[in-house]
Amino acid sequence: MFEYINGYLAEINPTYAIVENNGIGYHINISLNTFGRLKKGQECQLLIHEIIREDYHALFGFFDKQERELFRMLLTVNGVGANTARLILSSVSSGELVAAISSNNVDVLKSVKGIGAKTAQRIIIDLKDKISDSDAENIQIFGIQNNTLHKDAFSALTMLGFSKLAIDKVLKKILNENANLSLEETVKMALNYL
Repeated sequence: MFEYINGYLAEINPTYAIVENNGIGYHINISLNTFGRLKKGQECQLLIHEIIREDYHALFGFFDKQERELFRMLLTVNGVGANTARLILSSVSSGELVAAISSNNVDVLKSVKGIGAKTAQRIIIDLKDKISDSDAENIQIFGIQNNTLHKDAFSALTMLGFSKLAIDKVLKKILNENANLSLEETVKMALNYL
């Protein structure tokens, strides 16, 4: 079982990445969330989940542990395979998924292409007990790991009374598009979107 692969990102598109390590190119299936955090030509580390069957061998890669853990949880749900789990994680962020499961929000899951009401309900029922409050914090519902600017801006906007999910989406968009912003600039930009 592979834990992670370090290497040169030789090729990337929204559904897979080719990571070269010691002259071997590994084809790794990825979600859109992971795709958005990678750049072709850079050195990267992808956390791996390997699936081996008689007629199928695939690697699924994730930028962070939280997304991989959710992927593994989704695989435990009857009727949810690897590609469906990846589609879910491509359609909603880890935080949105945890929030939807924790709050029994079937509509968030039904918004994913190919997920009907029954499957959405099954996901919530099967995973609600697995995602406790402490797990939700570990999965970082509303934050980017090790990003103090995000945390500080998030806290400031929460105190102003905005929705946590809306704040998280806006801050991720702003921080992905703009480098070297101050806290004040980040909050002002977020207020324009909220």
